[in-house]
Amino acid sequence: MNLYKRFMVQFFIQLFLLSLIFLVGMLIVWAVIGFTISEDEIQTDLAEADASYFTNRIILDDNNHFFKKNLEELAESQNGWLILLDSDGAILDSFNAPEVLPTQFTVSDFTDRLWGSLEDNQQFTYWEIEFLDMAPLLLLYGRNNMAEDLLESAVPVIDWQQENLNLTLGTKEELEKEKAWIQLLSPEGKVLDTYGEVSESSLYTMQQLGELQSENQWLASLTNTETGLTVVTGLKNVPSTAWGTTFSNQNLFLFALTTLILLAIGTFWYARKFGAPLLVMMQWIQNLGNGQYEEPTNENKGSLITNKKGKIKKKYRLYKDLIDTLEQLTATLKIHQHQQKTLERTREDWISGLSHDLKTPLSSISGYAQMLESSDYEWSAKETREFASIMNEKSFYMMELLEELTLTFRLKNQALPLAKEQIDINEFIRRIVIHFINDPSNTELKFTFVAAPQSIRVNIDPMWFQRIIDNLIANAVKYNPSGTEIKISVSTIEQHLFVVLIEDDGKGMEMEIMEKLFDRYYRGTNTHDTSTGTGLGLAITKQLIQLHDGSIHVESMPEKGTAVRVIVPV
Repeated sequence: MNLYKRFMVQFFIQLFLLSLIFLVGMLIVWAVIGFTISEDEIQTDLAEADASYFTNRIILDDNNHFFKKNLEELAESQNGWLILLDSDGAILDSFNAPEVLPTQFTVSDFTDRLWGSLEDNQQFTYWEIEFLDMAPLLLLYGRNNMAEDLLESAVPVIDWQQENLNLTLGTKEELEKEKAWIQLLSPEGKVLDTYGEVSESSLYTMQQLGELQSENQWLASLTNTETGLTVVTGLKNVPSTAWGTTFSNQNLFLFALTTLILLAIGTFWYARKFGAPLLVMMQWIQNLGNGQYEEPTNENKGSLITNKKGKIKKKYRLYKDLIDTLEQLTATLKIHQHQQKTLERTREDWISGLSHDLKTPLSSISGYAQMLESSDYEWSAKETREFASIMNEKSFYMMELLEELTLTFRLKNQALPLAKEQIDINEFIRRIVIHFINDPSNTELKFTFVAAPQSIRVNIDPMWFQRIIDNLIANAVKYNPSGTEIKISVSTIEQHLFVVLIEDDGKGMEMEIMEKLFDRYYRGTNTHDTSTGTGLGLAITKQLIQLHDGSIHVESMPEKGTAVRVIVPV
């Protein structure tokens, strides 16, 4: 299994476990929140409780049943009352009942209290309470509609004709105490007068009147038959405060402390499992960046990653592929470091040779210039032209050397733009070959050109591509003896690439020379030419081919000849 898959599996497992723990924690938190919210709702309205709430708030004593004191206090605080019945309707216990109760409830008594046919200003709820090994009991809970009571105290003082509530001071205080409101509405729903905190709407629609039912705990209304005006009063729902009352500061502190401890433990575990190995590998990478091509070690110069048997330690096994890659990179950088040192020595040798190459023609030019300047001699016209010719030859050599130096550094820095044109490569190569054939210095060599059977239109920079072909043919001419046959051919590969092949049957090259052939700091030699060249020709040639997105391949054997293949996209 590779590093990517191992990371995926590890993180999936840990994410799954973390999600499971988080889910369980959230369920616990939500259960606690739900319980506290439920408790808060019950503290506000006992009718919101379910049957299980009452099972431990009813006392069983020798077949007698009693309400616990805390339940009675809660009912009293909500201006309510309780009646406990057995399955036959017999009253077992009651609290704060509004009237003299019968000893036995009939079906009519029960339905009247549930649906309010006898008590229109009261609200009733009932539960079926189950106990072990006994028949279920019925609990009946009722309370007065407080909005009806407030309305009864306000109606006598309302000025229906003047469309004014005309509330007394006592009525206002009672409304404020119960956090209630009252409004006088026209038949069209227009608010004529209001008191207390209620909707700011000046005209009610049917939908807005319906919304009052959900926004208020109690509602009551009365319509005056003479004026058609309606008075509405209500008590708003009490907002939940259970969270703040149930969870004290101490509980919040303990909750926060436990969360921080668990977070610290999880962080330490993650840091040990993932952070420590990553820090070691980051140190390794930093060492590589600083030129220290060794893996990090401990105080005893031992490996931090492998044990004494050479096996990867358990906490590093997840990163095995990355460790293998770093080991390969370290080995490669060591090799490159050695090659760099070798290259620097080669470059120093080349610079030394280049300095010598410049110094020799400069000395010649300086010497001939001093001879021409001297008044001790009178030079003939023939001698003067001979001196000028030598100086011109040396100057040309120096100019060529400097131009190639400039070109190679422009290529290295990618500062040489191409001006590509579409040309016929057959005709283009044929003209270059004709130029070499017509050169009088090449009369002892045999040139052959083989064009592709079909016309090949290619996009190249004519100037720089001619430089490529000129350099390759010139090398074949320069480094081979008289009588060598040089064959230049053009072909294609699947209509996408064109190939220029330059072959000769000359003396060939050793493998050592081939390996350094395109090295910018290497100069080949031959036995019949005293010129050493600049040492940049083939390096520039390769860079120009790469600039055309092409490649160059060389095959050669001593005394068998050399074949140079240039492949470039059409």
